[in-house]
Amino acid sequence: MPTPPGPRSSAEIRTYLRDRLNQALRRPGMFGGEMTLRLLLDHLTYAERDDAAWAEELQALKARGACNASGVTGAFKSVVPGDYESGVASIYAEFVRDRGWLDVDRTLTTAEYASIRREVDAWVAQDRTLTEVRETFGPPSVLFGGDNALYGKTLAYTTKRVTQPMIFFHLWNGTDPETGPTWPPAYHEPVLLAVRCGRGPFKDTFTFTPRGSMRRPGTA
Repeated sequence: MPTPPGPRSSAEIRTYLRDRLNQALRRPGMFGGEMTLRLLLDHLTYAERDDAAWAEELQALKARGACNASGVTGAFKSVVPGDYESGVASIYAEFVRDRGWLDVDRTLTTAEYASIRREVDAWVAQDRTLTEVRETFGPPSVLFGGDNALYGKTLAYTTKRVTQPMIFFHLWNGTDPETGPTWPPAYHEPVLLAVRCGRGPFKDTFTFTPRGSMRRPGTA
């Protein structure tokens, strides 16, 4: 009878947890949403001896209004309507990026990043689509939410410098159950609701498009 293999090394375990976390961030709906992200971060930060930093991050999220009794999901719903899992994932991705654990597909140059920061506020004064975001600012550093155009998603842009906050484009596709059928979605591709950047008071980090402003909770 063969001898069972011994336990995996700590390096193997950490690598596995980092990989699973990155997969869950990119496809949160397939992995169980916010609860899965929290559990993976609990496990990874424990394995990396970063659990104290993770506890501090959770307190910081609550202090700036990015997390409430219903988690980051609840805080997001107070700003952006609906079940917006890709946006929730993007909040956790900021901490993951700070620790050097976030896998990125593209890193912006300093000039590319500065260009987005300089142009974006005026750019979102008009309604925009996913295609327009990609054509204007190029492929994202990370795509949260997958490629299917029938569903919302978040595009993130980042440089190598953790001191430069990530820039997030929050896009939505769906229907309004009060005014029409729940399927198919209203648009052939996601539409931009808001751009988010920075770690100040949560609601102040959003810049809305006209459509995004109309869909904000509490607006008619």
